[in-house]
Amino acid sequence: MIGNFLGDYLRNSQLPALPRRVQEGVQLHRQIDSYTDQHPEVLKGVRRLYERHSKYAPVIVDVFYDYLLTVNWNRYSEEPLPVFIQTVYQRLQAHLHLMPHPVKDYVPQMIADNWLETYSTHNGIAYTFRRMRRRTSKPELLDRAVDSLVEQFPALNEEFNRFFPDAIAFVQAYRKQELSG
Repeated sequence: MIGNFLGDYLRNSQLPALPRRVQEGVQLHRQIDSYTDQHPEVLKGVRRLYERHSKYAPVIVDVFYDYLLTVNWNRYSEEPLPVFIQTVYQRLQAHLHLMPHPVKDYVPQMIADNWLETYSTHNGIAYTFRRMRRRTSKPELLDRAVDSLVEQFPALNEEFNRFFPDAIAFVQAYRKQELSG
């Protein structure tokens, strides 16, 4: 879980200093990203959002999929979402020592503000896009991102629910291959 969380924040040169299981989580995260970026159902949403959001359409779909996972949580997990979120926060807190700056610095704020739960609301993802605007070269392309979610919700939700079982199967096959290899 920690490696999966850190997947976007670490350079390859930082991996050898981490425990093997964290390295494996980072690799899994990157494999999932690659799989997701090429999946036909994901690409449908990206193409629809491209005219309004251009190069940020894939990032917006990624954030929407986090939201859609919360909306559809009970289809994919028997564990209640609030219980899962608390487990994630506990593990992140326990492994802060493995995290690079600035991740180590913002995780306590993430926990205090309950970012994972806020992904289940339009206001929460709007907040995510406001934070992202500070780190992008063309922040105006994130304008009206939540409007896009609302407008495209039925199609995005259907695509997500066709994609996510495939993603689960991909992860299971990847883990099985890693265990046998």
